[in-house]
Amino acid sequence: MTPSIPPVLAEVVRSGFVEGHHRGSLVVLAADGSVELALGDPAAPVFPRSSNKPMQAAAVLRAGLDLSGERLALAAASHSGEGFHLDLVRKMLAEHGLTPDDLQTPPDLPLDAAEAETYLAAGHVRDRVTMNCSGKHAAMLAACRLNGWDERSYLDPAHPLQRLVHDGVEAAAGEPVASVGTDGCGAPLMAISLTGLARAFRTFVLAEPGTPERRVADAMRAHPEYVAGTRRPDTWLMREVPGVLSKMGAEAVQAVALPDGRALAFKVDDGAARALGPVLARALRLLGVTGPVVDRIGSAPLLGGAERVGEIRAAF
Repeated sequence: MTPSIPPVLAEVVRSGFVEGHHRGSLVVLAADGSVELALGDPAAPVFPRSSNKPMQAAAVLRAGLDLSGERLALAAASHSGEGFHLDLVRKMLAEHGLTPDDLQTPPDLPLDAAEAETYLAAGHVRDRVTMNCSGKHAAMLAACRLNGWDERSYLDPAHPLQRLVHDGVEAAAGEPVASVGTDGCGAPLMAISLTGLARAFRTFVLAEPGTPERRVADAMRAHPEYVAGTRRPDTWLMREVPGVLSKMGAEAVQAVALPDGRALAFKVDDGAARALGPVLARALRLLGVTGPVVDRIGSAPLLGGAERVGEIRAAF
């Protein structure tokens, strides 16, 4: 059977001419968890990349690590590498007798382009703490130290902590993990469907207060700047829309849940991050979320000669 071609989620319009397309799959869940809209094949497994981080953060809580507030939000973060992010990662490590040398994140620059320029101008080089997943890794290491688990192998899929992550992903998504790979930070990466990803975010916002899932959701929503950064859509959305939970992932993955259980997840097939904002804004509007923050997220101008000559816009 010939695979179906995914639908166009966004189109690239320059000077009134459509010069490109971004295809992918998207799912929107109603408040009762039923599928309200499906584009493409949201039942097919994908690597959610960093959209899995809430489930990873919940696993360190299940391992007994007592995190809350900004620390728990940073454990679920793809942080921008701003000063307050890096300071807290170092503090979290020190609080558990760990050092940046214990991290197995690949040395990297700040994820935020403006922060990377400032960082380099100050004479700094790529560092493990600066890598956007360092908060997650710091929490994982702290959980290992607390339990006496081997710290050198904390990224092995067979490690006790990673088994907790695996089981937590399956429980939240309501489906088995389809495949296990390696994420950009070196951590195990569990593949689930986009429908399962939306279901997982719905699980987190509807979980009972005090459960690991709800604690993670509450920390992320209370401290969104630690989940992303001051110039990031996840932060804007969680700061300005009460009760929303939002987390992007590499290769153009996004998941969002509203406090009443409505949820969405999508992936742009070619991994183009430039299509994330327009697709997310359109999907939010389908859920009835409007306002200046949605307009801001959806704005993706194209420039010609330093002037706006077009845009990337949703096509569904």
